[in-house]
Amino acid sequence: MSKTKHIGVIGSGSFGTALSHVLAQNGHEIHLFTRDEQVKVDINTNHRNTLFLENYEIDSKVTATTCLETACASPIILLAVPSHAMRAVTEEVVPYINDDTTLIHVTKGLEQRTNLRMSEVIKDVCRKHEVSPAIAVLSGPSHAEEVIQHIPTVVAVGSESPETRKKVQRLFMNKWFRVYENKDMIGMELGGTLKNIIALAAGIMDGLAYGDNTKAALVTRGLAEITRLGVALGAHKETFMGLTGIGDLMVTANSRHSRNWRTGYRIGKGEKLSSITGDSHMVAEGVKATQVAFQYAKQHQLAMPITEQVYLVLFEEKNPQLAVQELMTRKEKEEWSVTL
Repeated sequence: MSKTKHIGVIGSGSFGTALSHVLAQNGHEIHLFTRDEQVKVDINTNHRNTLFLENYEIDSKVTATTCLETACASPIILLAVPSHAMRAVTEEVVPYINDDTTLIHVTKGLEQRTNLRMSEVIKDVCRKHEVSPAIAVLSGPSHAEEVIQHIPTVVAVGSESPETRKKVQRLFMNKWFRVYENKDMIGMELGGTLKNIIALAAGIMDGLAYGDNTKAALVTRGLAEITRLGVALGAHKETFMGLTGIGDLMVTANSRHSRNWRTGYRIGKGEKLSSITGDSHMVAEGVKATQVAFQYAKQHQLAMPITEQVYLVLFEEKNPQLAVQELMTRKEKEEWSVTL
């Protein structure tokens, strides 16, 4: 555990709130930025975020604010926003930071228009504003509902800077929240993003009432598929065998805490994507990730049959049972070939 620091957290959703609690429990003073006046009042008065984490108490050292400048008046800023909002939020944050700032993001997604990873989006915005903060990603199997209950959780931090990795590791580490270092930011960000596609597929399988055999095959072949794409995009294969690969995939594909699993489950039960996304205030990042990965697979001429079928189910309303049948009747092949 490091010395007490003032830390700004941008994003008062479930994960931003849970990580604010972790940091506050470690003795740090947290300013949690929200655009919702009621969330601010709820956190500051009741020490709860009823909108996103209704049943859990938040450490009193977390102070919510609707003033972005107040949250950003810290040497360390945690960005916990959806992927589609990262560029706009970074544009708002960047006037308040400098080269000594450390920006940590926890977003598992790709920018839909550019296909950039979140650290690339942050760098792009900072470059235009001629500022060079240290950038890190914190990722791994970590449902907010479990983190805030102090259920033992293990994640990883990635950064190009060894000093930044160590700094972030020490900020978060305690007896119930463990952090490993990983040099492979590309693999960490892609693993955290691409596993959401397989989690959607897992939810669809459960919605169709398929069994454990199907789930095991899906997760295993899904891991091979996202590893294939990750390596093509510059990641290390080993990262997909770690916390931000198979670890994150296992927890996301098997838990009702997962937004991606829940979205897939409802589709498996016969709902349309448009009706699901229209009635939820929480984002299933896998929906956007599926579009991006589908484009990447075509661009790099990679076989990604599960991703392709998920894409067709989501965006062309293909019958999920037909999608499974087509996956099962693909041409026979070796399990461990050069192309996975």
